[in-house]
Amino acid sequence: MIGNRIGHRLDPYLFSFLKKFLSQHSNPNLFTWMGFFVTLLASFFLLKESWLLAGVFIILSGLFDLFDGVVARKLNKVTSYGSFLDSVLDRYSDLILLLAILVYYLQKGNLRAVILTGFVSMGTALIPYIRAKAESLGIECTIGLMERAERIILLTLGVLFHWLIPILWILAVLTHFTVFQRIYYVRKRLRSKETQL
Repeated sequence: MIGNRIGHRLDPYLFSFLKKFLSQHSNPNLFTWMGFFVTLLASFFLLKESWLLAGVFIILSGLFDLFDGVVARKLNKVTSYGSFLDSVLDRYSDLILLLAILVYYLQKGNLRAVILTGFVSMGTALIPYIRAKAESLGIECTIGLMERAERIILLTLGVLFHWLIPILWILAVLTHFTVFQRIYYVRKRLRSKETQL
């Protein structure tokens, strides 16, 4: 939702900051990998209960996720492989963070929170899967309340302010709500296409 509304409007501002550190030979995929490794650090600090550092690294991972696309577009280095790599590492990053939270609650013996985190993980995995499947059927599917930007923002707030359980409940409800939003949308579009045949 946030991504759809903002689009690429932040590109000029982000690039004006980044261009000090870039050359024409800069590889956007490097930013993609950096975002992934920063997520690993965030997950490590989650397990160590270093909440401030975990929150800071989650924010940094989100910034790197913006930077790779900005660099690719501004340097005319948009490639199919870059898009593919970004999508794959985004999924890894999402689920590694949630796995760290799940392990944290497992160590604490909080079974309810473990199940809740697992439920959030299911919704988180299904949202981009539905989009990819819809696109394979010729339907663009970017609708929904809880896309990646919203999930990262909520998780960051949960970590920084020790609101993880309430945030996980919000994510559990809204990720699956988004799944059903997309199922309904794709069903509607497919039926519309079939009636036009």
